[in-house]
Amino acid sequence: MLKVNEVAKLTGVTVRTLHYYDEIGLLKPSKVTESGYRLYDDDVLEKLQQILFFRELDFSLEEIGKIMSNPHYDKSEALRKQEELLLQKRHRLDRLIELVQRTIKGDAKMSFKEFDMAEIEENKRKYAHEVRERWGDTDAYKESEKKTAGYTEAQWAAISGEGADILREFSEARHLEPESEKAQALVKRWQDYITANFYNCSKEILSCLGAMYTGDERFTQNIDAYGEGTAEFMAKAIAVYCA
Repeated sequence: MLKVNEVAKLTGVTVRTLHYYDEIGLLKPSKVTESGYRLYDDDVLEKLQQILFFRELDFSLEEIGKIMSNPHYDKSEALRKQEELLLQKRHRLDRLIELVQRTIKGDAKMSFKEFDMAEIEENKRKYAHEVRERWGDTDAYKESEKKTAGYTEAQWAAISGEGADILREFSEARHLEPESEKAQALVKRWQDYITANFYNCSKEILSCLGAMYTGDERFTQNIDAYGEGTAEFMAKAIAVYCA
């Protein structure tokens, strides 16, 4: 584990900022020693990286807290988008370097297109809009925030375990017809699980979730980790249930 000053040196985030993130509940240290030293492990550093990514996209700290505590937040997606945006920035820098080199060699042709940030800024705006739409300040989120605020670490572990058990059962049943009694019972369990632990999962919301499980490859990959084809089976069973 790293001490707060070591994290500051590693990341460029000031000690004062890290203390503030702790105070507002955005980034809690992994452990606080009896002497009052804040210690940070790899999981917390990974979360800090996510926070810095969203700050780069001009999200407020309040928004970041809401987004990252959303039960459907996908950190893998955020990292993939971060990579995409950084590669675009690198490409722009490469073109600027080439322009400088041509100018040094005496190329008299004036060029300004290499300075253009329009495409990168537009992609940032599009992604920010998508994030706010998917994981932002929705009624379901507000309910989830209120319901989960008091969960202990043990409760979170139990909830995560229950969710994994249901997904595992979906995987084991994926050879069945989506309209089968077993499949429909699992969908009802999944709906009840979300309602009990996060927010009221109406059939309308459940239907949207089902479409997302196959319409968004990031969700598909996460669910199919339990067995290839699980997401598709789950989506079809949900569609039958909500029809």
